[in-house]
Amino acid sequence: MLTARNIDKTLGDRKILSGADLSVEPGKITVVIGPSGGGKTTLLRAVSLIDPPDRGVVTVDGEEYTFPAASLALASPPWPKVTAVFQQLFLWPHLTLRQNIELPIKFSASPVRAARRLEELVTSFDMKEFMDRYPNQASLGQRQRVALARALVLEPKYLMLDEITSSLDVEQVAAILAHLRLLRDNGVGLMVITHLLGFARSAGDEVVFLEEGKVIESGDKDILANPTNERVRGFLSLIQAVS
Repeated sequence: MLTARNIDKTLGDRKILSGADLSVEPGKITVVIGPSGGGKTTLLRAVSLIDPPDRGVVTVDGEEYTFPAASLALASPPWPKVTAVFQQLFLWPHLTLRQNIELPIKFSASPVRAARRLEELVTSFDMKEFMDRYPNQASLGQRQRVALARALVLEPKYLMLDEITSSLDVEQVAAILAHLRLLRDNGVGLMVITHLLGFARSAGDEVVFLEEGKVIESGDKDILANPTNERVRGFLSLIQAVS
């Protein structure tokens, strides 16, 4: 289990997260929704310890990280057990898409298995025809699939995804959703930030609504149909009205 409790984060003079709680359970998909600027990406960065929180406790399978920490360096960071894919993708422009995916394989406990996993992902995500292009020669949707594959070759136990379907067409979203469900069924815990309500309904086992750095409501995906919080009801109604 990956848990985050009482997470605070300030950037400059703005408090982005305030006492936020989150749990990511192996074998479940936790979907995080909420208005833009509400702190969703910052929460992902804090929970994955890529940009640690100012205050709070993150626990990964019993390994506890308490902040503020005595040292800025993590004694035993949780990567690649915990792996994240960000909306910005962060692909190396001077490497081909295949080379971008192959880069982290050298850090894998089993490079041969990771290489085999890469070929499986190339097929699953229909990427064969563009793997030898450079990022500037590929569409955003193609680059998104590559960034996801780069994370998956490491076979993380917890995978954090920030708007990974935002530039994909319907068929590609369906393929990604099917793969996320397969990961879930194989015991991976996933945190998925999305603005797509239909995707949240289809993918989510647990749902967290975040606004102004605070968790306003959380629970199973039934809250998408019957939220108890008035603000959440208004937000979901607005999305449905413009969909």
